[in-house]
Amino acid sequence: MEKLFKLQENKTTVKTEILAGLTTFLSMAYILFVNPSALSTTGMDMSAVFVATALAAVVGSLLMGLIANYPIGLAPGIGLSSFFAYTVCAQWGIPWETALSGVLVSGCVFIVLTVTGIREKIINAIPTELKFAVGAGIGFFIAFLGLKNAGIIVGNKATLVALGDLHNSAVLLAVFGIVVTIILMTLNINGAIFIGMAATVIVGMIFQLIDVPTQIVAPIPDITPTFGQAIFHLGDIFTPQMLIVILTFFFIDFFDTAGTLVAVANQAGFMKDNKVPRATRALFADSSATIVGSILGTSTTTSYVESTAGVAVGGRTGLTAIVIAICFGLSMFFSPLLGVITSAVTTPALVIVGILMIGNVAHIDWAKFEIAVPCFMVILMMVLSFSIASGIALGFIFYPITMFFKGRYKEVHPIMYILMVLFILYFVFIV
Repeated sequence: MEKLFKLQENKTTVKTEILAGLTTFLSMAYILFVNPSALSTTGMDMSAVFVATALAAVVGSLLMGLIANYPIGLAPGIGLSSFFAYTVCAQWGIPWETALSGVLVSGCVFIVLTVTGIREKIINAIPTELKFAVGAGIGFFIAFLGLKNAGIIVGNKATLVALGDLHNSAVLLAVFGIVVTIILMTLNINGAIFIGMAATVIVGMIFQLIDVPTQIVAPIPDITPTFGQAIFHLGDIFTPQMLIVILTFFFIDFFDTAGTLVAVANQAGFMKDNKVPRATRALFADSSATIVGSILGTSTTTSYVESTAGVAVGGRTGLTAIVIAICFGLSMFFSPLLGVITSAVTTPALVIVGILMIGNVAHIDWAKFEIAVPCFMVILMMVLSFSIASGIALGFIFYPITMFFKGRYKEVHPIMYILMVLFILYFVFIV
């Protein structure tokens, strides 16, 4: 174990790594229930998605630990599953089987770009401000989605949206969950999101708003309904619309992972000359997990920023990631708990994750109008159009325009001009 993870070199112990792994797992365990809840709206079998989610987390975390030796947990990302369910499938009418094929292809593209080094060129081409704007926009989108699903925010003919019925018991349960989770987060309680969901479930059962499960532990559910569909439907991806889907899957995962790597490396003290050691290995693990996850039957698998919770208690090596993988493996025996996960229970998780992601706006130079406009468009239009892809597209269209007329056109990478044209064509011929 010392030879594999270099514990002494990283000034850690087996005990510390196990504690770090458990801490990170509790911080990201909510995805076991939130992801199946979101993807089931597309017609996917919830139990099968539950297993696929757990297995994707197992594979991703194992690869991260063994290949990159980083204390980072992986699992299907909320932002990506939201895009998958509510934009690709619900808005665009793309079958979930075809959408899974898009996830598979995006993972393959990610691997190719990782091993060839092209990924760095793409990172350099897209301005930092837009990367932060995308993260913040997804945060707003996720929070809005959670509030909408819980009935806290509802449709209104006069004002488009309005506050929901706060006298409704289910709505009040969601509000309770949000308040409790916010308090736990404020107190820096490890696993606050997971504990908040559990508290919401218990209160829901007490007031008979949630059915009490007849059992807690059960055999692992059948994954057959989703397994292999990504491969069987590869022939359906050759459309302009699916090209946008694949690019969006790739784009979000690409920078989500890069951001997590930088955050963890900074916190753990791994950064050297402003570079992340073994970054290529970490990105390879992430993209490989996406491929495996899509074949199993779940949306894009990505690195979790919640891994910083484990680093905070001393996690420094891949052994932390191995412990996370083991925990996700054991979780597959608790599928009966899926029945108690209502929208009121998942909403606190979505709101809190949204709050954490919105922090990206602090890194945007709002004083420069040519920067503020495209960033504002990304964030605002993700929510108002209820589409992550549309928000990204509008921001990427306005950035070259504002920079050109500001006289800063030489600072815009040629790739950004190409993307502007592609996204204009996207609105003309696809949307």
